[in-house]
Amino acid sequence: MSRVGNVKKLTDNRFLNLYELEATFRDGHTAPYYVASRRRDVENIKAVTHDNHPDGVILYGVYGEKKDRIVLIRQFRFPINGYVYEFPAGLVDPGESLLTAGIREMKEETGLDFQPVDTPDWSRPYFTTIGMTDESCGTVFGYCSGEPSDAGLEGTEEIHVVLADQEECKRILREENVAIMCAYMLMHFIASEGDPLKFLNK
Repeated sequence: MSRVGNVKKLTDNRFLNLYELEATFRDGHTAPYYVASRRRDVENIKAVTHDNHPDGVILYGVYGEKKDRIVLIRQFRFPINGYVYEFPAGLVDPGESLLTAGIREMKEETGLDFQPVDTPDWSRPYFTTIGMTDESCGTVFGYCSGEPSDAGLEGTEEIHVVLADQEECKRILREENVAIMCAYMLMHFIASEGDPLKFLNK
């Protein structure tokens, strides 16, 4: 049976750290397995705690009186040395709820006001890239209003707000770099009729 033995912290950074796990594989052999984690110490990584508390929040924001646009960001990301389309997102601060984090992050990244729909069953955290990291994020759904602004951005962030209709979402999926979580939800948005959030009531 596969299992994790000793865990060693290899870096000491603010937002992301590398850990070496002693991995025992199904066939019985043991080898190091490297994992990136948002957690600051060995005792709190999910391989140790088995607690799937969300590290971050992803925001599915519907915009416009007709509820016919989705709020996206086009952000410069250093791992690809280029731009990628994503949903607004961010880390959940200690003691902060997903809904509160969602309202805060939407305002900071886009300047828009966010009215979340409280749907605990749909907002539970899921893992992002589980082969590389124990990071998990919850998705908060809601409605956005106001005018886009970059006033809340930090100097390290390069973010452009995109209010995309279904046709623009199709173009983005065909032609642009897109984060996979965003891509799947854009497919849902493209297929929706009327209010894209009506599925939350089913």
